[in-house]
Amino acid sequence: MAQTGQSELIHSPEVRAARSLIRWTADELAAASVLSVATIRRAELKESETALTAANDLAIRRALETAGVEFIDENGGGPGVRLRKQHKKRT
Repeated sequence: MAQTGQSELIHSPEVRAARSLIRWTADELAAASVLSVATIRRAELKESETALTAANDLAIRRALETAGVEFIDENGGGPGVRLRKQHKKRT
């Protein structure tokens, strides 16, 4: 689930973890996703899938992916997030 356009919905713990990885506040994620802070906070409240609309789910996913977050498939261990590996620039 590492690329945008998947049918799998974001889970609340993924949003919280992703935000923590990139050290964003709820306000920063709201600005990057063009959603309200209240929508971000509601998305983070549950312990499983969020109650987001498909459009809001996609907006959050795209904002986080643009910031360097990768969403990881469940693969039997549960869904998760990680930072995209940074490619070193050649000099």
